[in-house]
Amino acid sequence: MKIKGNAASVEFEHVTKVYGGMVKAVDDVSFAVAAGTLVTLLGPSGCGKTTTLRMIAGLEMATAGRIVIGGRDVTKLPATDRDVSMVFQSYALFPHMSVQENVSYGLKLSGHSKDEVRERTEAGLALVGLKGYGSRSPSELSGGQQQRVAVARALVLEPEVLLFDEPLSNLDAKLRRQVREEIREIQTSLGLTVVYVTHDQEEALAVSDRIIVMNNAVIAQMGTPRQLYEAPDTAFVADFIGEANILPCVVEDVTDGRAQVRIDGMTVTLAARGVGKGPARLAVRPNRILLAPAAAKSGFTGTLRKATYVGSHWEYSVESAAGNIFAKALDGDDRLTVGGPVAIGFTAEGPVLLPQ
Repeated sequence: MKIKGNAASVEFEHVTKVYGGMVKAVDDVSFAVAAGTLVTLLGPSGCGKTTTLRMIAGLEMATAGRIVIGGRDVTKLPATDRDVSMVFQSYALFPHMSVQENVSYGLKLSGHSKDEVRERTEAGLALVGLKGYGSRSPSELSGGQQQRVAVARALVLEPEVLLFDEPLSNLDAKLRRQVREEIREIQTSLGLTVVYVTHDQEEALAVSDRIIVMNNAVIAQMGTPRQLYEAPDTAFVADFIGEANILPCVVEDVTDGRAQVRIDGMTVTLAARGVGKGPARLAVRPNRILLAPAAAKSGFTGTLRKATYVGSHWEYSVESAAGNIFAKALDGDDRLTVGGPVAIGFTAEGPVLLPQ
């Protein structure tokens, strides 16, 4: 027997969650998750992402709005009446049960035959690379293996929607990378609908078809990983989806959707993105800043305050009239001297204007 995908879409229509009649954990949130895709809810602690996930699961009830899964209104349905499985941050394995018993637990409660429970359990363990581990106890497994058991337990139920709540936060960096790749591979191979919560932007960029960035109980921006990285709408999104320098500038002219932008004496042409003439802000990634000796007389000038070698690249801190600038370069430039002047420019991809 093989584990089957049973993907369904998820829709939030103006959903609000209020605690204690006063605190809005989620405020008028609307979005859609297409069947068979992996969408990540990303944001800092307290932004509302986990509450949103728990409302999909039915572990929290919406105060207002409508939640639809697979075309069915589930807003008022409890978790037991929703075809949804959840993988928790803490794994939530039963320590007194074997791996096989943990994985088969939900199937037994659902009334499946003994043969089907056994076949699905074996298929689930094989899918997560734990074939032959069924007789072990959770305490005999590594953190990464315990997380795989939790994933297998959710997969064998063949849910319409699979939910992950910070699933990798208890793993070290190398193991996080490995397990997130495994989760993504399983999701794509089975065509699962997955909603994934994390505060780790690199993790979100690596696994997602789309990302929903949340801040202060609302959605800050939605889009593909590349859209959010290349064209953030706000300073918050720019800095949360990878590092960014937020610099003041002046839009001097806008013609045919292109803006002439001045930043401390240097003029560049950028996509206007709805920004009109006058003061504005732009975002530029550290690896898209070019530093050169001041004698190059290109760009605008600053003072190099720090140069740090971190193995894979160099990191530079520069003081300028436009503000403090953080830059990265694969190779160090021996011509640059800490305490000395530098010319600051941008790569071809360069900065982007922030609409908000």
